[in-house]
Amino acid sequence: MRALVVEDDSRIAAMVSTALTAAGFRAECVTDGETAWFQGGTEDYDLVILDLGLPRLDGLTLLKRWRAEGRGFPILILSARGTWSERVEGIEAGADDYLPKPFMVEEMTARARALIRRAAGQAQPLHQLGSLTIDLNRMTVHKGGLPVALTPLEFRLLSYLLLNRDRTVPPTELLDHLYGTEDGREANAVEAVITRMRRKLGSTAIETRRGFGYRLGDDT
Repeated sequence: MRALVVEDDSRIAAMVSTALTAAGFRAECVTDGETAWFQGGTEDYDLVILDLGLPRLDGLTLLKRWRAEGRGFPILILSARGTWSERVEGIEAGADDYLPKPFMVEEMTARARALIRRAAGQAQPLHQLGSLTIDLNRMTVHKGGLPVALTPLEFRLLSYLLLNRDRTVPPTELLDHLYGTEDGREANAVEAVITRMRRKLGSTAIETRRGFGYRLGDDT
């Protein structure tokens, strides 16, 4: 999953980014509202972590602009503005959750995961697909009851396919969510990761629809 962290405090941004990465996200950080507006308007994110006290464009205005432009990604506000009226204002402006500062990173990642699951219409973190058992919270996979060792990149790809089970995911979309705007990424990188995963999970675990993309197999 791809997350945008909008936070001007470098210490907090680093802490949030590290926690999200450990939770299976690919985190990208920006430090001002104007840059965040552009990033959120031109890139596809699964989640945004948003501070309200931002330079150049405040977080509440940014939130309202995104929602007015039809950007529907889940947004979790992290802010020192924690009074009940400010929380209500943030939620009514289009935020999906609100966590006042200071906060525990464990609670932040738990809320982030819950927002991702709800956005995908899947409230439970544990999923059984044929012989595969996937736990999105613990970031574990078992096949036939035995643990399967996936790299963070492989688990991120598996999670994204799981949360989009109702459709075939184009390779360019997978590339964006695996690598973001990272320089040097190659189109065949997705196929290379999937080839490795099929060796671990089984040849039918991930289906290829030529010309369309990939989806999780119905019988794994």
